[in-house]
Amino acid sequence: MNPTLGLLHPYPFQRLAALTAGLTPPALTRINMAIGEPRHSAPALVTTELTGALDGLSTYPSTRGTDALRAAIAGWLARRFGLPDGALDPQRHVLPTSGSREAIYSVVQARVDRRAERPVVVMPNPFYQIYEGAALLAGAEPYYVNTDAAQGFRMDVGAIPRSILERTQVVLTCSPGNPTGQVMGRAEYGELLDLAHRYGFLIAADECYSEIYFDEDAPPEGLLAAALAHGVRDFAHCVAIHSLSKRSNVPGLRFGFLAGEAGFMAGLLTLRTYLGSAPSQLAQTAAVAALADEAHVRDNRRQYREKFADVIAILGDVLPASRPAGGFYLWLPTPIDDEAFVAGLYATQNVLALPGSYLSRPHGGRDPGAGYIRLALVGPRAECQEGARRLRTYVASLTRNHNGTSIAY
Repeated sequence: MNPTLGLLHPYPFQRLAALTAGLTPPALTRINMAIGEPRHSAPALVTTELTGALDGLSTYPSTRGTDALRAAIAGWLARRFGLPDGALDPQRHVLPTSGSREAIYSVVQARVDRRAERPVVVMPNPFYQIYEGAALLAGAEPYYVNTDAAQGFRMDVGAIPRSILERTQVVLTCSPGNPTGQVMGRAEYGELLDLAHRYGFLIAADECYSEIYFDEDAPPEGLLAAALAHGVRDFAHCVAIHSLSKRSNVPGLRFGFLAGEAGFMAGLLTLRTYLGSAPSQLAQTAAVAALADEAHVRDNRRQYREKFADVIAILGDVLPASRPAGGFYLWLPTPIDDEAFVAGLYATQNVLALPGSYLSRPHGGRDPGAGYIRLALVGPRAECQEGARRLRTYVASLTRNHNGTSIAY
């Protein structure tokens, strides 16, 4: 066996299953707010395209994707992020993938040079666990940048030591962030782009939540637009990673895509002819239709706005909840240890949440995920309301168990 496999941590949901295995919840309908699986209805235009493209089952899909698909991807990116005409070449700058997880993994494998002395992959902390796994399996050392409340849950790349930057080959970003929902601005991207050009690393921007935001007049910035605004030519040192899972509520379609530096994309294509799984012809056809339509995406955001408003109002003064800038998670501080909080919530209310420490690593003398839970507001509106009510009841019970005194956060 590859000995590197022994370096991988158990996945957060494996740890959650172990945490709750010996507990018997009450006879209430289980509400799972732990996993970020979109549960809004898939748009009819996607299902119509899928059923009309069944002949594609008889065709091996192209790793590069069809010309129509690459043009649709480039066109959507240009419209969404305000890129100038011709800035993205569908033949040179874009590739489809089977979701964003595979894309992230492939990017890191393609970029990390194992011949380098102790290569580093930088990532936010907390983080999506594939970041760490991809780094370890590429033979790189993960370096964690704590993103906590003190700096507004943002990556302070200026605090990364020069000794680390000199070994860095990839910096992973996530905006809107999982789990905190923070959004990177142009100035943050500019600082990171300056470092990338000075030290030669690749910026891999995970933008799979880019279409879930709450101000229709202020969509989140993207890496590609920030790079052009910063004077970067041909998206040098940049790759942006997207998915239809969250944007169009089609996680089962397994469709994502990448766009970025042409030279890197050429190397990535070579890797993916060996390693990657091309989206099926059916998925490619459906993706073209999904990318051409924004009405279902706006409705998706409307549903999330409603659920955030409901849940925050219900939690009221028992938990300091506020709507994030983007994404569909609430990142909530807990009055007790986060694992104990999640176990008690499940045991008394049959509600599943995810301990924040399952998404982070201790770094710099602290664990930025400890003392938080992540709630995914992906279920139906009534279910999210009921989950919030049970959460409120549980927190109130904790307060009573502490002799009626308030618990400090």
